[in-house]
Amino acid sequence: MNHSIIASDSQHVWHPFTHLKYAEAPVQLVRGEGAYFYDAEGHKLLDAISSWWVNLHGHCHPYISQKVSEQLFSLEHAIFSAFTHEPAVKLAERLIGHLPGNQSKIFYSDNGSTAVEVGLKMVLQYWHNTGRPKKKFIALENAYHGDTFGGMSVGARNVFNNAFENLLFEVVHIPVPDAANIEQLETTLKSWFTNHSDFAGFIFEPLVQGASGMVMYEAQYLDRLMAVCREHGIVCIADEVMTGFGRTGKFFASDYLEQKPDIICLSKGLTGGYMPLGVTSCAQFIYDACVSDDKTKTFFHGHSYTANPTACAAGLASLDLMEQEGTRKQIAMIEALHREFREKQQGHPRLADIRSFGTILALEIGTEEHTHYLNKASESIAAYFLRHHIIVRPLGNVLYLVTPYCITEAELRNVYGVMEGFLETLG
Repeated sequence: MNHSIIASDSQHVWHPFTHLKYAEAPVQLVRGEGAYFYDAEGHKLLDAISSWWVNLHGHCHPYISQKVSEQLFSLEHAIFSAFTHEPAVKLAERLIGHLPGNQSKIFYSDNGSTAVEVGLKMVLQYWHNTGRPKKKFIALENAYHGDTFGGMSVGARNVFNNAFENLLFEVVHIPVPDAANIEQLETTLKSWFTNHSDFAGFIFEPLVQGASGMVMYEAQYLDRLMAVCREHGIVCIADEVMTGFGRTGKFFASDYLEQKPDIICLSKGLTGGYMPLGVTSCAQFIYDACVSDDKTKTFFHGHSYTANPTACAAGLASLDLMEQEGTRKQIAMIEALHREFREKQQGHPRLADIRSFGTILALEIGTEEHTHYLNKASESIAAYFLRHHIIVRPLGNVLYLVTPYCITEAELRNVYGVMEGFLETLG
């Protein structure tokens, strides 16, 4: 360990999502390769969470690294208002080819939070430009949509945004749909939309709510809610920041839906974990509402690094790998092994629940505390796995895996073994 780096970190750096008073010294990482990080003490650490869900193909993938390097020697950055460049155009074209057929335009930003913020503003601007200034959103309970003010507003009111609650705009939160509540939810939405004219949009994380503890639900119930929204002209936004690019088994979680979102937000895996980049795609009618002789109807939104060429080059390279048969086989392998492990552990006395969807596996550890982000079990779980040279970041008492697609069967089975060992320690 380089003690001067750790000391300087303590003096100068503010880490995200960190309980600052009691936080232990961070692990210093010095390089990455494939599914692994290497720390300053020479330990080889399996990255079981894809470095906050962003890394698709493995760290320092030679193909993506080469494409990013080539881009750096031709055009590293460019203003994207009144100018364009090939990486942005090609990436938009290829994304549209994978997205649901109703998507027609790509708007670039910097990250998942900004992708959501753009989506919310698109909805509000659409209603404003069409002369019907609707402002109220519907979102799911326990939602997480980022840390900008729009994202916090449509997210659950919880520890992430308590300090800002009085500044957030009004949002109606409804339960995650399931067999028990779907009919009541349909009736409620129809009543709201019939008796109130101020509902603008419905935003959701399709089929998996990430930060709330990998909460999973079925496409058929989301389809029914979206159908009610569509009947009443409510704009639907799918936040696929976490679920996109194969995480649910299909290219996008929206691919499981019969009803297609009007707006889709992407980031995380978009560049394979290489560069910050966000995308908000939209149906043509959203774009058309901003095409006018009236300059005040312009969508006045942008970022200094909008469509950064280097990030777009990383996105194109990552898509090249996503489209390979080998990647699809790896995703299928991970999905099958997760199902096998889930079935094996189903009913374990120390598990409140175990669930999987695509390449995502979640174990809800039974604790005296209710399941929530601040459940104190997270520290002991993370520490146990780090002692076994595996990086996890539990969501409270929810231990989950979101691995890079390059992980091998042997490596994944080793992680399962450590999971089983951890459960044994609980008695």
